[in-house]
Amino acid sequence: MNRYAELAERFGTPLYVYDLDEVEAARAELFEALPEGSHVYYALKANPHPDIARAVREGAGDGAACRAEISSGGELAAAMEAGFDPADCLYTGPGKTTAELEDALTAGVRTFSTDSVTDVRRVGAAAVRHGLVADCLLRVNGAQAGATTGIRMTGRPSQFGFDIEQLPEALPELRRTEGVRPAGLHFFPLSNAEDEAGLIGEFAHTLVQAATIEEELDLPLTVLDLGGGFAAPYGVPGARSSYPKLRAELRSLLDTHLPGWRDGAPAVAFESGRYLVACAGTLLLGVTNVKESRARTFVVLDGGINAFGGLSGLGRLLPAAVGLDGAPSVTTASLVGPLCTPGDVLGREVDVPLLRPGDVVAVPNAGAYGVSASLLAFLGRPAPAEVVVRGREIVSASRLEYRRSPLPTEPTW
Repeated sequence: MNRYAELAERFGTPLYVYDLDEVEAARAELFEALPEGSHVYYALKANPHPDIARAVREGAGDGAACRAEISSGGELAAAMEAGFDPADCLYTGPGKTTAELEDALTAGVRTFSTDSVTDVRRVGAAAVRHGLVADCLLRVNGAQAGATTGIRMTGRPSQFGFDIEQLPEALPELRRTEGVRPAGLHFFPLSNAEDEAGLIGEFAHTLVQAATIEEELDLPLTVLDLGGGFAAPYGVPGARSSYPKLRAELRSLLDTHLPGWRDGAPAVAFESGRYLVACAGTLLLGVTNVKESRARTFVVLDGGINAFGGLSGLGRLLPAAVGLDGAPSVTTASLVGPLCTPGDVLGREVDVPLLRPGDVVAVPNAGAYGVSASLLAFLGRPAPAEVVVRGREIVSASRLEYRRSPLPTEPTW
């Protein structure tokens, strides 16, 4: 943590430090692992910070520039602030509202991932009002999984995607819907697959499904979004996963099932959030207290799930790990935050250095699902500061602010 000690003293804690060199290295590695000509959509949900998103986008010189995958008006605004072209954005999500669609189309978004017949109709109605035809990718919820590792996103009842067995019945209605053009398929069967063989198996399974749908349902594929699954650690030491065989295996699979891909028919796309930015972030937290309670040690930090929520409500991403320079001794303790709730826990009975009040600890690999995935407004504590660096240069320093804004209203209802 030596390189960040000065930043913690200058900006205080909780403090996120993002390294743009690491973002760019991850972007280059991901493109190197994928077939040439692939499109990659950056999932802004992972980290919408404009400097992070800009670093993911900027890659035209090396042929590794990402597009943006967005799921809200706020993410669209963040993407545009970072310089993404709305025409290249993919707007996803099962709950797109009429107002969101109106704003997206006005901004220039033209491609939407859709999850149901009613979702397609809503996109079409908004497009007709704008005198446009929007491209719709049909997100597919497959009947079964092709891999056994990672977080499953398909093969079960879900708000995401058309159940694959319902597509034959749905397609005639979709083709009759004004304002939309079925442009291809969108799959996202799993997340965070550390095992390369499992990831390849999932892509192979997906490509068989895509080719079958194209042939049997006469659905020309302009775009095929194969999703992601690229893994990186979250809040614990380690490196993002390596996929040395993936490019060659995907080339072979695409040649077998969709041989036109080399000529762009279909254009092949992937998505990534965590892989691109997780390892670029370090979260610095101050130790405010160390206490004993019935033979257990609790290390109280100045940031908890309000600073590093990371979807902690799902109970699937803990525990975090912390490090402290010059502290080789290790003990066992629970890492807790400052909030007035017993749920404010970053790690239960985890190995930690011997800590004292005033120490600053570092949570590694905290660049994804950090500030924007946390309970920022709970108990009214300030959001963590965020500092973006490139080497020893400070690119920016900022803090999210939240405030109550009045809405126009009549005095009675």
